Amino acid sequence: MNKYEDMLDVKRPVSKKHPPMPIKDRAAQFAPFAALSGHREALAEEIKKYDEDLGYQ
Repeated sequence: MNKYEDMLDVKRPVSKKHPPMPIKDRAAQFAPFAALSGHREALAEEIKKYDEDLGYQ
């Protein structure tokens, strides 16, 4: 048995006090680490594609 095998099917804990952070906000928290040129533009394009897939304008 693998050392961590017993944890493979454990559900991640969900807070009863704090609602989950929206995906847009989670992605935005990494923006300050955009050390590569073009990273911000690439991220904006991915967000746009994601929003289109979900039917947002």
